[in-house]
Amino acid sequence: MPWSSAIFGLGLLVGTVATALAARWQIKRSLAKVRVAERRARSAERLAEIGAMTAGLAHEIKNPLSTIGLNAQLLAEGMEEIPVDRAVDAPSKQRLIRRIGSLRREAERLKGILSDFLSYAGELRLDSAPQDVNQVVEELVDFFSPQAQQQGVRLHSKLEASTLLASVDAPHLKQALLNLMLNAVQAMKTSRDEAGKPLESERPKELIIRTERHIEKLAGQPPDQSVRIHVIDTGPGIPPLVLERLFTPYFTTKAGGTGLGLATTRRIIEAHHGRIEAYSQPGVGTEFTITLPQHAPAAKEDSPRPRAP
Repeated sequence: MPWSSAIFGLGLLVGTVATALAARWQIKRSLAKVRVAERRARSAERLAEIGAMTAGLAHEIKNPLSTIGLNAQLLAEGMEEIPVDRAVDAPSKQRLIRRIGSLRREAERLKGILSDFLSYAGELRLDSAPQDVNQVVEELVDFFSPQAQQQGVRLHSKLEASTLLASVDAPHLKQALLNLMLNAVQAMKTSRDEAGKPLESERPKELIIRTERHIEKLAGQPPDQSVRIHVIDTGPGIPPLVLERLFTPYFTTKAGGTGLGLATTRRIIEAHHGRIEAYSQPGVGTEFTITLPQHAPAAKEDSPRPRAP
């Protein structure tokens, strides 16, 4: 009996120590998780503060830039009215006017960069409602047609015959599509030779906006119905390495571009719970496909049947 009691007591002691060690390890692990969560929370809070400060700074810079641009314009107009005399000869006057023009253009460029930044980094508030995507696209095509025609690009639409309902914020969706259309037209701009004369191209410059209803059948699940918008151009195409980084903020291959247009477009589409994909073949053209969830109208409640007498 004494031996069995001793063994029982030893086992109880070992069990107690093991339990205490396990509890201590669990407490240390929990404390470590709490510290990690606190660090992440502080980091997120710090990032939010930096974001707010950056947006505020951009606003503060944008306001005086507008004043600088306006005064540069007034100064240029005033210089034009100054008569040429012994104090200011004609070459000096034109040189001053050119410098003022450069100042004004740079101010406008910086203002545009800040506007793009605020559009991308600012809070995106959607006022979504069921809309016929065909109508949204048609309105945008009517608006953009004169600008495309001026650049020698033929713009036409191929819309789904039936109504395509999606829950969208029409102004934001138009902004996203307009970014794609502007990029397409710029890609198809007429090339020029060393003398500045337009080079004739055998390929037609076309920009096509097409809409369709897409039904994706998944095994064991009801069909997934969505609305698709295709923006297709016959431009020079996009090299694969550039295509991979196309939606990366501040990535651009255009001189003077901010690299935020396509990033903003993707942000708008994803805010609509949709997605955007790009396909391109150098020498053939590029296609952007926007997929949006289809809006399903609420089923009408059946009216109660009259009771039999």
